[in-house]
Amino acid sequence: MKRLLDIIGSFFGLLATSPILFPVMFMVWWQDKHSPFYIAPRVGSNNRQFNMIKLRSMRVNADKSGVDSTSANDQRITKVGHFIRRYKLDELIQLWNVLKGDMSLVGPRPNVKKETDLYTPAERKLLDVQPGITDFSSIVFSDEGDVLKDYPDPDIAYNQLIRPGKSLLGLFYIDKRSFLVDVKLILLTILAIVSRDRALNAVQSLMKKLGAAPALIELAGRRNKLFPMPPPGRRTIVTSRESELEEETR
Repeated sequence: MKRLLDIIGSFFGLLATSPILFPVMFMVWWQDKHSPFYIAPRVGSNNRQFNMIKLRSMRVNADKSGVDSTSANDQRITKVGHFIRRYKLDELIQLWNVLKGDMSLVGPRPNVKKETDLYTPAERKLLDVQPGITDFSSIVFSDEGDVLKDYPDPDIAYNQLIRPGKSLLGLFYIDKRSFLVDVKLILLTILAIVSRDRALNAVQSLMKKLGAAPALIELAGRRNKLFPMPPPGRRTIVTSRESELEEETR
């Protein structure tokens, strides 16, 4: 049923959004005469790497900076790119990956290998399922760029502020996933574009019905400031991706 939902949803999703995607593709190409697509290597289920397609929101060769996390005020983002990121159009094009079978409509967001190499044993469970376009964490942390905006090192800020909650929500989804939960998360993702507050309230209600821990439900509401936390399966807060890798390989 899940794969059938993916095929039908991605096909008709691409068809319905093509009047929006094609003009935006042209705008991206027009600004610098380079491809409107960015091929982003990601790690999927069973640690298999695949090429995730994105609408390019940054200048050409922006990935050579070595920075994996992107803040809202990142100088690499183009003028058209801010529009693309505001309305999640860079992720919408990933319906193509869903149609191909690399991804699912709903599942933990795929990450770069540099980050998945740092996963704790608890977080590696995230690689047991097909990655998706959306899940609980995609709605809760849809403002990721704004969260990272004022930090000098977005990658460390990501690991301290976003990764812990994102991983917990991803693991919660894996434990509670079902066809009905997937349908509800797709609808809530659409709602989040119109009203993020209403979507967060609905996410909290859904998580409560599914038996989530009170602390995780509170996190999902995003009413409180995010503070540095260790990711699931780790006792200390991440201060360096290199030192964390050393710790994981001991």
